[in-house]
Amino acid sequence: MAYWLLKTEPETWSWEMQVKRGARGEAWSGVRNHVAKNNLIKMTKGDAAFFYHSGKTKEIVGIVTVIREAYPDPTDETGKFVAVTVKAEQPMKLPVTLDAIKSDARLGDMILVNNSRLSVQPVTPAEWKLVCSLGKVRG
Repeated sequence: MAYWLLKTEPETWSWEMQVKRGARGEAWSGVRNHVAKNNLIKMTKGDAAFFYHSGKTKEIVGIVTVIREAYPDPTDETGKFVAVTVKAEQPMKLPVTLDAIKSDARLGDMILVNNSRLSVQPVTPAEWKLVCSLGKVRG
Protein backbone atom coordinates (compact mmCIF):
# COMPACT_ATOMS: atom_id res chain seq x y z
CA MET A 1 0.00 0.00 0.00
CA ALA A 2 1.17 3.51 -0.79
CA TYR A 3 0.24 6.78 0.94
CA TRP A 4 -0.79 10.06 -0.62
CA LEU A 5 -2.08 13.55 0.11
CA LEU A 6 -4.96 15.04 -1.89
CA LYS A 7 -5.59 18.77 -1.72
CA THR A 8 -8.90 20.51 -2.20
CA GLU A 9 -10.39 23.86 -1.37
CA PRO A 10 -13.23 23.19 1.08
CA GLU A 11 -15.46 25.68 -0.76
CA THR A 12 -15.16 23.46 -3.85
CA TRP A 13 -15.06 19.97 -2.31
CA SER A 14 -15.06 19.57 1.47
CA TRP A 15 -14.53 16.66 3.82
CA GLU A 16 -18.23 16.79 4.68
CA MET A 17 -19.14 16.47 1.00
CA GLN A 18 -16.77 13.51 0.65
CA VAL A 19 -18.30 11.78 3.67
CA LYS A 20 -21.82 12.21 2.21
CA ARG A 21 -20.78 10.18 -0.85
CA GLY A 22 -20.51 7.12 1.38
CA ALA A 23 -19.25 3.80 0.04
CA ARG A 24 -19.65 4.83 -3.61
CA GLY A 25 -17.00 7.51 -3.14
CA GLU A 26 -16.29 10.37 -5.49
CA ALA A 27 -14.09 10.94 -8.50
CA TRP A 28 -10.98 12.96 -7.68
CA SER A 29 -11.14 14.95 -10.89
CA GLY A 30 -10.08 18.33 -12.18
CA VAL A 31 -6.34 17.81 -11.69
CA ARG A 32 -4.50 19.71 -14.43
CA ASN A 33 -0.87 19.39 -13.38
CA HIS A 34 1.21 16.69 -15.07
CA VAL A 35 3.19 15.77 -11.93
CA ALA A 36 -0.07 15.40 -9.98
CA LYS A 37 -1.56 13.42 -12.90
CA ASN A 38 1.39 11.02 -12.79
CA ASN A 39 0.81 10.57 -9.06
CA LEU A 40 -2.85 9.73 -9.72
CA ILE A 41 -1.74 7.13 -12.25
CA LYS A 42 0.51 5.52 -9.62
CA MET A 43 -2.35 5.09 -7.13
CA THR A 44 -3.69 1.59 -6.65
CA LYS A 45 -6.90 0.31 -5.15
CA GLY A 46 -6.57 0.26 -1.36
CA ASP A 47 -4.00 3.07 -1.15
CA ALA A 48 -4.73 5.62 1.57
CA ALA A 49 -4.58 9.40 1.27
CA PHE A 50 -4.79 12.36 3.57
CA PHE A 51 -7.67 14.70 2.71
CA TYR A 52 -6.19 18.20 2.92
CA HIS A 53 -8.19 21.41 2.99
CA SER A 54 -6.20 24.14 1.25
CA GLY A 55 -7.23 27.78 1.16
CA LYS A 56 -7.79 29.51 4.49
CA THR A 57 -7.56 26.53 6.85
CA LYS A 58 -4.60 24.57 5.41
CA GLU A 59 -5.09 21.35 7.37
CA ILE A 60 -5.40 17.60 7.00
CA VAL A 61 -8.94 16.78 8.06
CA GLY A 62 -9.42 13.13 7.14
CA ILE A 63 -8.31 9.94 5.44
CA VAL A 64 -9.69 8.50 2.20
CA THR A 65 -9.07 5.22 0.39
CA VAL A 66 -8.66 4.72 -3.36
CA ILE A 67 -11.51 2.50 -4.54
CA ARG A 68 -11.01 2.88 -8.31
CA GLU A 69 -7.70 3.30 -10.07
CA ALA A 70 -6.93 5.91 -12.74
CA TYR A 71 -9.40 6.40 -15.58
CA PRO A 72 -10.05 9.26 -18.02
CA ASP A 73 -11.09 12.39 -16.12
CA PRO A 74 -14.73 13.05 -17.07
CA THR A 75 -14.15 16.81 -16.63
CA ASP A 76 -11.25 16.92 -19.13
CA GLU A 77 -12.27 17.59 -22.72
CA THR A 78 -8.68 17.10 -23.95
CA GLY A 79 -8.42 13.50 -22.77
CA LYS A 80 -4.98 14.15 -21.27
CA PHE A 81 -5.85 13.86 -17.58
CA VAL A 82 -7.10 11.15 -15.24
CA ALA A 83 -9.17 10.76 -12.09
CA VAL A 84 -9.34 8.18 -9.33
CA THR A 85 -12.29 7.45 -7.08
CA VAL A 86 -11.85 7.76 -3.33
CA LYS A 87 -14.11 7.15 -0.35
CA ALA A 88 -13.95 8.66 3.10
CA GLU A 89 -12.57 6.37 5.79
CA GLN A 90 -12.18 8.47 8.93
CA PRO A 91 -11.86 12.07 10.06
CA MET A 92 -8.79 13.24 11.90
CA LYS A 93 -9.71 13.51 15.57
CA LEU A 94 -7.50 16.58 15.62
CA PRO A 95 -6.97 18.35 12.25
CA VAL A 96 -3.26 18.61 11.45
CA THR A 97 -2.42 22.10 10.25
CA LEU A 98 0.25 23.04 7.76
CA ASP A 99 1.86 25.13 10.51
CA ALA A 100 2.05 22.06 12.77
CA ILE A 101 3.63 20.05 9.97
CA LYS A 102 6.15 22.80 9.14
CA SER A 103 7.10 23.20 12.80
CA ASP A 104 7.89 19.49 13.23
CA ALA A 105 11.49 18.90 12.13
CA ARG A 106 10.71 15.21 11.52
CA LEU A 107 8.42 16.31 8.67
CA GLY A 108 10.90 18.72 7.10
CA ASP A 109 11.27 16.62 3.95
CA MET A 110 7.53 16.14 3.42
CA ILE A 111 6.51 17.35 -0.05
CA LEU A 112 3.73 19.44 1.51
CA VAL A 113 6.41 21.50 3.29
CA ASN A 114 8.53 22.02 0.19
CA ASN A 115 5.95 22.07 -2.62
CA SER A 116 2.68 23.04 -1.01
CA ARG A 117 1.02 23.81 -4.37
CA LEU A 118 1.19 20.24 -5.70
CA SER A 119 -2.39 18.92 -5.46
CA VAL A 120 -1.60 15.18 -5.43
CA GLN A 121 1.56 14.11 -3.67
CA PRO A 122 3.12 10.99 -2.20
CA VAL A 123 3.60 10.60 1.55
CA THR A 124 6.26 8.29 2.99
CA PRO A 125 5.23 5.59 5.50
CA ALA A 126 7.14 7.42 8.26
CA GLU A 127 5.38 10.72 7.44
CA TRP A 128 2.04 8.91 7.35
CA LYS A 129 2.56 7.40 10.77
CA LEU A 130 3.67 10.68 12.31
CA VAL A 131 0.82 12.75 10.84
CA CYS A 132 -1.70 10.11 11.97
CA SER A 133 -0.21 10.37 15.45
CA LEU A 134 -0.54 14.17 15.38
CA GLY A 135 -4.15 13.78 14.21
CA LYS A 136 -4.90 11.24 16.98
CA VAL A 137 -5.95 8.50 14.54
CA ARG A 138 -4.69 5.06 13.64
CA GLY A 139 -3.44 5.02 10.07
